[in-house]
This record gives sequence, structure tokens and C-alpha cells, in this order.
Amino acid sequence: MSCFSGMLASNAGFASLLRASEKNMLPAGVTGLSYLNKVHLIHSLCEESGARAIIITGDEGEAVKIKEDLNTLFASEDTLLYPARDFSLSSTAGQSREYEHLRLGVLGRMLEGDYKAVVCSIEAAMQFTIPPDVLLSRSFVIEQGMDISIEKAREILVNAGYSPCEMVEGSGQFAVRGGILDFYPPDAPNPIRAEFWGDSIDTMGYFEIVSQRRTENVDKIKITPSVEVLTGDGLKLAEKIEKLAASLRGKAVKARQALNRDAEMLRSGLKPASTDKYIPLIYETPSTVLSYADDALLFVSDTAKVKERGNAAQTLLLEDIKDFLESGELCRGLDRFALTWAEMKDEYEQRGAIYLDTFARGSFDTPIKTLINMDGRTLAPWGGDYSLLKEDIVPALQSGWCVAVMAGTEKAAQALCEMLSEDGIPAAAYSEYPSSFLKKSVNVLSGGLSGGLEYPAEKFMLISRGRASLLKPKQISRKKRSKEGFNSLDELHRGDYIVHSVHGIGIFDGITKLEVGGVTKDYIKIKYAKEDVLFVPVTQLDLVSKYVGPGEEGRAVKINKLGTQEWKKTRTRVRSAVKDMAKELIKLYAARQNAPGYAFMPDTDMQNDFERRFAYDETDDQLRSIYEIKHDMEKKCPMDRLLCGDVGFGKTEVALRAAFKCIAEGKQCAMLVPTTVLAFQHYQTIIKRFEGFPVEVEMISRFRTAKQQEQIIKGLKRGSIDMIVGTHRLISKDVEFKDLGLVIVDEEQRFGVAQKEKLKERFPNVDVLTLSATPIPRTLNMAMSGIRDMSMLEEAPQDRHPVQTYVIEHDMAIIAQALEKELRRGGQAYYLHNRVDTIERTAAKIQELLPEARIGIAHGKMTEEALSTVWKNLLEGEIDILVCTTIIETGVDVPNANTLIVENADRLGLAQLHQIRGRVGRSARRASAYLTFTRGKELSDVATRRLTAIREYTEFGSGFKIAMRDLEIRGAGNILGAQQHGHMEAVGYDLYLKMLARAVSEEKGEVSDKEPEQECLIDIQIQAHIPDDYIESVPQRLAAYRRIADIRNPDDADDVVDEFIDRYGDPPPCVEGLIRVALLRNTAISQGIYEIGQKGDCVLLYSENINMKKVSVLGKEMKGRILVGAGKKPYISVKSSEDMPPVEALAKALSIMSSVKE
Repeated sequence: MSCFSGMLASNAGFASLLRASEKNMLPAGVTGLSYLNKVHLIHSLCEESGARAIIITGDEGEAVKIKEDLNTLFASEDTLLYPARDFSLSSTAGQSREYEHLRLGVLGRMLEGDYKAVVCSIEAAMQFTIPPDVLLSRSFVIEQGMDISIEKAREILVNAGYSPCEMVEGSGQFAVRGGILDFYPPDAPNPIRAEFWGDSIDTMGYFEIVSQRRTENVDKIKITPSVEVLTGDGLKLAEKIEKLAASLRGKAVKARQALNRDAEMLRSGLKPASTDKYIPLIYETPSTVLSYADDALLFVSDTAKVKERGNAAQTLLLEDIKDFLESGELCRGLDRFALTWAEMKDEYEQRGAIYLDTFARGSFDTPIKTLINMDGRTLAPWGGDYSLLKEDIVPALQSGWCVAVMAGTEKAAQALCEMLSEDGIPAAAYSEYPSSFLKKSVNVLSGGLSGGLEYPAEKFMLISRGRASLLKPKQISRKKRSKEGFNSLDELHRGDYIVHSVHGIGIFDGITKLEVGGVTKDYIKIKYAKEDVLFVPVTQLDLVSKYVGPGEEGRAVKINKLGTQEWKKTRTRVRSAVKDMAKELIKLYAARQNAPGYAFMPDTDMQNDFERRFAYDETDDQLRSIYEIKHDMEKKCPMDRLLCGDVGFGKTEVALRAAFKCIAEGKQCAMLVPTTVLAFQHYQTIIKRFEGFPVEVEMISRFRTAKQQEQIIKGLKRGSIDMIVGTHRLISKDVEFKDLGLVIVDEEQRFGVAQKEKLKERFPNVDVLTLSATPIPRTLNMAMSGIRDMSMLEEAPQDRHPVQTYVIEHDMAIIAQALEKELRRGGQAYYLHNRVDTIERTAAKIQELLPEARIGIAHGKMTEEALSTVWKNLLEGEIDILVCTTIIETGVDVPNANTLIVENADRLGLAQLHQIRGRVGRSARRASAYLTFTRGKELSDVATRRLTAIREYTEFGSGFKIAMRDLEIRGAGNILGAQQHGHMEAVGYDLYLKMLARAVSEEKGEVSDKEPEQECLIDIQIQAHIPDDYIESVPQRLAAYRRIADIRNPDDADDVVDEFIDRYGDPPPCVEGLIRVALLRNTAISQGIYEIGQKGDCVLLYSENINMKKVSVLGKEMKGRILVGAGKKPYISVKSSEDMPPVEALAKALSIMSSVKE
């Protein structure tokens, strides 16, 4: 018995229910309980009876809330959420599978009995899934030391629905490299790496997706299926499909063709595009989540709502099935994917459901054997105001009540207990839940529920802080991110442009093995103009990078000639331009750091009151970002912070708290946005959010007349306006502020650099906060290189779902069906057609297909007035489908729009696709995005990689990854103004960044500009290459070469060896040779040597200035082996011998030279 369940021990209603559950007097009806009391009752009943629970709710939003509150009461993470999924019944090219993986993770734990409660919506409870016996038979435990071959393990994974790939990056994937197997089960916290020794497992451990490095070892792990519909033996299924096709009569020609096509695919070892539709054939006995919970108590929360939603889900699914039957995608025998409402009621009766209703109804869904009425109330969450708390608890204590307060963090609980004790109120604080509460005392606990509760008969009251007060700051490893973003060699494919920092831009022509002097080495082959070819030893891979430039797709890049001065001139030109830019940047940012800014005071009561009025629970990331921003505002120097958060992660709320802090001290705040529509929407949000506070908010944009604008400008100058929202008009010279304290720039990626720098020049002493979902690379790189501060919002708000993303050929039938499905559930949709001249024709075509729909059009050539009318109609629900161009990407919120169709998605940039996809899924409803490309079109390599990436990155919080990935795929875009754009084009993004970073370091005085950018070329006879059988994948091999080339000291070398052992197994001697050469090369650079070659048995060390003092020491130590060559290219020759091979001779010579003091 816990302290919470103990509070109901004396309750007669609870005792009756406990007796009814033990004596099988169920179904039972319980009335009179509000939301949190229901949760408390479920927890108490499970604790007292030792049973598990399965809870069915009307919708997923309530299910999430119940799950979190139960986890708080149980003080564990053993309450699980089982989400609904969308069945993919059409032959769609690809779909994301997050929900399937979440469901399988839950079912796996249920099968093992590793749960206390499972919460799901009625839709999820009715859907068919993998039967428990199949899940059990297809799950397989592997452990360290087990005898199993890697081939057998691979076979198990394929049978469990895992897909092979080169590198594991998501759930349900596996990769084999030599004797190493990586795989990612749906219910595992991280992917797993198993290392085989012969036919047994030597070691196993989790690894990180980002770094691909192992984190912690595990002894055993369970491989569970990664898809709900397992085709198993393809031939058996093919036979069943053919049999079904043969049984179809009459008009079902299309269905027969589709079935036979799928059967043929299965016979040839391929998988059909949609396996979901074969659920009735594959699993003969239908199973649901309830099939996994035979011994659990079944609770139904709010039966009227559950019934209504259950019937609605059934109707929607039947409508979908009807459409698919007409189009021939489905047929008789493939038309059952969920229980009907009547079957669900049978389940209630058989399992003895406990119905939890707030108010008594005429009857329940099934006859009941027990009816209980209880008296309990749910209280609003406590906002943190101590005086209000005292007003509630003092009278309760005087009446002999038992009071418990959940204060949020442990620290807050301790502080509250001390305050109560000082005021003479008996109180006790607990770091863990006690076995029972003290009567006539305040029991202070850490943690928090979504509200409080009370039972008047039991004289018990529980008051709780909202869940937002539980702050768990996250450490963000920024270094890892920057590496992840800019190591572009692993994206390199034959035919790509490549930049060699000494020889210029050429075309990558693969990795070639050459034998020189009896030694095999890998070389990168680069083709240059006039059919010149350069072979670059892989030991010099850090001189090479993929050409990522701002050039448009399909536009030719100028290839250099070998042996000319052309490239040298280009580099010199760019270097001087970069120097100027670094000077300006450093000057600007240094001026800001040294400028006397305004230090804001710590938070006031009014600020706390404003923050408490936020209607939602903040995420931990939001709370941390708010803290970082306020901390910056309280410093003397002006703030310049980038707030990077995904579309819809609550950046606006974070910004408004900073704005309020600024206004509360009598200063003005300006918010700069890219479009009039967005300005209008932010203006509305701000007015609503600042309601009840003495704050004057205005908007300046084309929505205002000239006279109104004049009034607003006067108001700003006088100081009567506290906050202004506006477009570029705000940066105009005639706009003056009385006392500006904070500038917020929203959708930063839409502004030119010039505009932002102009803003900072105008207001050098003002705090600046920049908001963006997908920051432009320059901003990102500055944040990475530490010139600017950065806050990240990586955590999705509670009720936000990933957007189900499909990548398909453009097919009007599928699209019409998707739109119809959205309209049927009362939603709205976007149809993106990016050509203004044919947009009306497209709208007419959609109108033809869906005559009932109200269709609107929006594009950039419309007048501002016409556009704003369209947005207004859309927001007010007067438009069902908006046919539009990419104009929608600038953040207008329509929570009811949850389906997005994009035509010719292959023509859009990755960041743009992500930004557009963020327009849907902005509410608790599940959203779908269909990215389409022209039927039969051969997609370019770039477009394919883009669409694959957008499908991979469906989870929320991937805007940052996408900004990085877009940089690699599309290039940097025109991000630095026209002049810098040209320079970047000339040398490529990677090299440009290197040069900029060096110029910045020179300006900061970290390195001297007299120091040459030193490089050392090594070409000596040593077995130094990565064999194909050690790392098979060419992009991964290139990335490995790059890692080796980046070695700068012995610690780096150890780190690389550790990574290689972890990812690919023990490195062979030729890889160790490579690492050794990389270390020697760095010693050589420190000795002023720019090239090392070999002639016969002599190793030649070329240096501009030979230090004769070092040569004489060398001569003494290595008698008869040292010669000095003068002439145009001076060198030191070191002779090798049988007992001292070239590498040893070189190592010894460099070691001696290093030991000589200058």
C-alpha cells in the first residue's frame, strides 16, 4: 500500500469496488469522480489488488495525461502509452513508422509483464495488431557468449521485419560490417552493437546514433519484430494471395491485377509496398492490444466520449475501405482491420470493464453487476503563490484534514516545508513517498501531477504544482553537432565535385589501389580540366573536401587545371576577402561585448504572475532556454542569442517572456517578422497573451494606413507604445524609439544578412534574440564556433505528434482520397502547387474531384489585401482546401489544417520542405504529409537523398539536423551577401569555412597571421590503406580516412583506434600504419617540413629553411645515414636499412629533431 492508495482505504465505495474485482462482480460502474480522482482510483485499485491495468480513453491527448499522472503516482515509468496508427492500405512508395515502433515497444513489454498500466485511445484499442504468439515466436534473445553465427542473426532480423542499411540511423534497421552487427529494436533506448568472434557473440553494447560510438555494455538483449505485419515465408503468402485473386469474380479486375502483382513480388523475394492490407490473410485470428492483457483490469474513462469516438473511428475506417474497394486496392477478404463497436462491447463484457464516469448516465455500454457512487473533486494546479496556498491549507488543517502538497523539485519541497514551519504550520518534507501521510499536518513531496484532488468524506486534500515546475536541464553536446554537420566526405559519390586545397576543384572518380615500390596504397582519383588526373594519397585526405557551393542544381562548376597559378590566385583573393569579413564580424561582435548594455533586474512578482498564466506545461527545454535568455538580459553587455527550436516548439512563448521582462522595466520591445500575415498573427497572439497587463501593443505593416503608421511612429518616439510587431518597415530610418530594450527577430532564415547587420548597427546596445527553426548556415556556424550564444528547443510539447510522411508518385486518386479523409473528420488541408500560372487550373481540378469542398487560392502575386482575406477565411474555417505556393512556409498557424499535399516535392530544398511540413500537425490531432513527384519521372540523386532525408527526419526537433543536412545536399545558398557568395562558390563551403575560421582566429590573436597554413605531404613506402573487407562502404571508408587525416596528437590517435575497434573490429596492420603516418606528419609540420618522399632506400625531408644545428645532432645520432641536399628544393636525406625500415628511420629522425632546443 502506498501513501496515495492508503487515502482510500477507509472509503466504502473503494472497498466495494475492490471486493467486486476480487469476486468477479464485474462489469462495474463508478460515478461521481472527476479526472484526477479517476487516475487516483486506478492507481489505488492496482496497488491494493496487485493487478495491472489497461485504460481506454476517448482520445490520445487524455491518454498522454493519464500516463504521466499514473507514472507520478507509481513513482516509476511503468505506465505505457499505446498509440493508434494509420494503416497504409494503398501502394504508397514509402511511409514513416514511428507509431508502429512505439506500439511494438509497448506490446513487447506487455508480453513480458513489464508494466503496471497501459493507456490507449479507443481507436488504438480497436485496431488489429500482431498476435501475442507471433510476437513471442518472432522475438529472440541474444546474449554475450552465445553460439550463433552472424548469418543466422541476420536471418532472424530479416524475418522480424528489420531492413538492412549501411549505417543504423533509426529504429527497425540493421547493418553488418565484417564481424560486427548493429541493430535497433523498437523497444530499445538506443541501437545495439554485437561483436562476433567466429560463430559466437564476443561483446554487446548500446551505441549513439550521432557519433556511432559505443556507450555502455549489455549482457543480453531481445530482438523484437520491427513491423506489425510480418510477411514471414513469402511463398506461403503468395499462394494465399493467388488463391484469393482466383476466387474474385466479375468486375474485380483491378483488384485481381494488384493481388497478382504483389504475389509475383513475393515470389521473387521482394516485399509489396503495402503489407498492412494483408493483415486478414497473414493473421487468421485477429488480435488487439487487449489480447496482451488477459489478467489486467480494464478501465473505460468517460464512456459517452469513448463510445462517440469509437463509432467515429469505425465510420472513418469503413469509408476508407469503401474507397479502396472501389479503386481495386482492396477486395472482399481484405476488408477487416479493426474490431467493430459491437465486438468492442463484447470485449468489455468478457473482460469485466470498470466504467469511470463523472456523472451518472441512464445506462452503461453493457449490463453491469456493481454500481458505486464516490465523492471526489479535482483541484486546479497550484501556481506557486505561497499566500494562496496558506489560504487553502490553514482552514483544512483546522478542520482536522490531512493535507499533502507536491511542490515540484526536491529543493522547492524543502524550501516550502521550511516556510510553513516558520509560520507555525506543522509540516514534514519527504524525498521519497512515505508509506502513509501524517494526519493534521502538511506532507510536502517532490514531483507534480496535472492538478490536485480532494475527498471530503476522508478529509484528504492533495495540492500539486503543475508539471512544468519539474525542471531537468539537459546538457547539449555542441561539439558533436558541429562535427556531424560539416564532415561532408561521407556524402561523397563518384562524379561529385571535390575540392583539393592545393590543386583546386575537380571531379571525384572513386578510390583506386595503386602498387608503388611493392607497397599497396589507396589513392583518391580526381579528374581535372584537360583530362588531367591527380591521385591523392589517403593520408592527405584532410586537404580534400566535397564541393558544397551555392550553385544552383544542374549549373556547372568551374573545374581547375593542374599545374597553373589559377587556383592559387583564387585562394589568395578569397583569403583577403575572408580577412575583411572576419575583421568586420569580430569588430561587430567585440563592439557588442564591450558596449555598455542595460542590465535588467531579476524577475519581479508581475513577471512570475505573467508566466503562470501560460495555458500549457512548458517543456524542460523551454524552461532552460528562458533561464539562459533572462540570464543574458541581466548581464551588462548586450545579448545576442540564437533560439533554435523546431517548427511549433513554443519559441514564441519563450520570446514573449523575454519581451515582458523588458517591458516590465519600462523599456520598449520590437519584434521583426518577415511577412505581413505573420506580423498580424503574432500581434493577435501577443494581445491575447498580454491580456490583463498594462502593456500597449501595436503593429506596423501594410495592414495599417499611412495615417495609422504615422501615429504609431509618434507613439514609439514618445514611449507610449511598449511593444511593436512589424515587417522590414521597422528598420526604416524614420522609425525611432524612446527607449528600446530588446529586439526579437522571428523566422531568421528569411532575412538577408545585410538587414540583420543593419539592425545591429542601428541598435548596438540593445539585446537581440533571434528565433529560427532551420537557421541559415552562417548563423549556425557562428553559434557553433562560439561567436554567438545559442539555446536549443529539442523537446516536443506534450500533445504534438510527428507528421506521418508519405513519399509517392503523384496520383490524383490517392490525393483526392487523402483530402476527403481530412475533410470527413472536420479538418482543413493545404495543396501546394508552386506555379502561379497554373494554380487556378489545379484548384478547378480538385474542385471537380471534391465538389463539396470549399477551395481557396493563395500565392505571392496576389495583393496584400487579397492574401490577408484568404488567411482570415482559412483561420475562421471558411476554406476547406487551400491551393497555394510556398508562401505558406512563413509560419501561419492553422491548428485545424492537418493534411498537406506537395506537388513536385523533389524541386524543393530540404529545409523548405521541413518548414512547409511544419504547417500541419500544430494541434493534438495526427497529421499527414504527402510529398509527391511526377509519375514516371527519373529523380535526380540530390532529390532522392532529400526526400529520403525528410522521411527519416519525421520526429519533432529535427529542424536542426535538417539545416545541417541541407547544407551538405543543397549547398550553402546565397547567405553572405553577393560578394561573399562569389567567394564561397570559388572555393566551396568546407574550405571557405576553414579559411574564415582561421581569419577569425588571427583577428582574435589566437594564431599569428605570419604563421603559414602548414601542410605536409607524405608519400613513403608503407602498407597504409583501409582494406575493402575491413570497411566495405565507400562513403564510410572515406569518412574513416578523413578521421585519420584529422589526427593531431597521440590522444586523437587513441580516440580513432577506439572508434575503429568499436565500429569495425580490430584494425589490421595497414590501418595502424596509416594512423602512425598521420602522427608522424604532425611532428614533421612542427619541424617546418612541408613534404616527405622516398627515393630508393632514402627518406627525403623537404624544408624551406634547414636548421643546421638539428642536422648536426642528427648526424651524430644516426651516423652515416644523413645527407643534406641544397638547391631549389632543399632537403635532409635519411637512409633506411633492413633493420630500420623507412617508417622507423623517419620516426627516429623526427624524434631527434624535436628534442633539439631552438
